[in-house]
Amino acid sequence: MNNSDRVTSLNTPALTNGSGTAAILSAGIGSFALAVLALAADKSATIKNILVFYKPTGALSGVTTTAILIWLLTWGILEWRWRRKTLALGRIHIVASTLLALSFLLTFPPIADLF
Repeated sequence: MNNSDRVTSLNTPALTNGSGTAAILSAGIGSFALAVLALAADKSATIKNILVFYKPTGALSGVTTTAILIWLLTWGILEWRWRRKTLALGRIHIVASTLLALSFLLTFPPIADLF
């Protein structure tokens, strides 16, 4: 190995996974927000009326719009904080997968009817 290769390899920045980790966790948070908002709109007339952004679709317009805003806001904040970091992906993956599983359960009618 000559000296020019060594200098190039020392100046190369380390690979980080913060951006990808932010995307994974924000997807879990966004899906959980969608499930919670859908359940809340289904169970509460007040929340249902608040979430009507477009009358022909009813509360679904507000539920999806709000969940998308939560997802994008979370992704932006996490990206801004983690973009230059290397994080433990395993722990984030478990949290995101748990949130995704909970969101599936909350939108499953027999489970949602328990609330």
